[in-house]
Amino acid sequence: MNGYKDGLHDDFEEITIPVPWGHISGKWWGSKDVQPIIAIHGWQDNAGTFDKLAPKLKDSGFSVFCIDLPGHGLSSHLPPGHCYYLFWDGLHIVRRIVKHFKWTKVTLMGHSLGGAISFLYAGTFPKEVEKYICIDIASPSVRNMSKLVEQAGDALDKFLKYETLTKNQHPCYEYEDMISIVQEAYKDNLDREGCEIMMRRGMKKAKDRKGYYFSRDVRLKASAMGFMSLDQILEFASKTICEVLNIRGHPGHKFDHPEHYDIVLEKLSKTAKKVERHIIPGTHHLHLNDADTVAPIIIKFLKS
Repeated sequence: MNGYKDGLHDDFEEITIPVPWGHISGKWWGSKDVQPIIAIHGWQDNAGTFDKLAPKLKDSGFSVFCIDLPGHGLSSHLPPGHCYYLFWDGLHIVRRIVKHFKWTKVTLMGHSLGGAISFLYAGTFPKEVEKYICIDIASPSVRNMSKLVEQAGDALDKFLKYETLTKNQHPCYEYEDMISIVQEAYKDNLDREGCEIMMRRGMKKAKDRKGYYFSRDVRLKASAMGFMSLDQILEFASKTICEVLNIRGHPGHKFDHPEHYDIVLEKLSKTAKKVERHIIPGTHHLHLNDADTVAPIIIKFLKS
């Protein structure tokens, strides 16, 4: 078992799953005899994003397997030369996990990017998903296609620049400075305590220098490739038949095309067994900032 020194819950088990380029890491909360909800974090976050929510689900009898996506947290980075196609990558990562444990039916829960991956998986394997929960996202983000094409060249050059950086070229910071930088990057979406929780898996102590550096793969910053059109997203929605819970923060995340949020959920409602929607006061990371409000909604949905 792994634990925390500051009194937070410590009743989880670190799990590693082998993959061809290394391993996928994760935190398993609850009984190993109970098939877990697969919980997927957001872009540049990690499994720690569920550290306040997962214990509440565990206390209600559920198990939760919170994974670190490749390049995040304690999971292996992709091999040299490989790009991250964030939404598409998530599909085969979840599939590998499902195959590893030989599960035939799954329940998924995702925040932001993780919610978008859950959406795609439910449309790709509709008969194998019983329920999925999206937190402050409805589907992969839709970008303006003309702008996406215009930015493609810069995105590729950015990736090539990042992949040449050595460990010694990654900046190091004192602990308090690191947390302040993270809090500023989240633009007040995440309180300081939440930033410290996330950085338990999000930073590492430098061996040859003073301070800490970010453990995530710097190539994740080159994230402009692999977005989808609204038509593609609606096609995935049309294949979804499971029960869906969508929890949206208010004000939550500011989307490029906020009208697409409702369009996707309306499309889902035509084929899904159920689409349950909640809007809760809070920021994009409402599940970590305010798990006391979010947890009862999820527990009720899971028990329904």
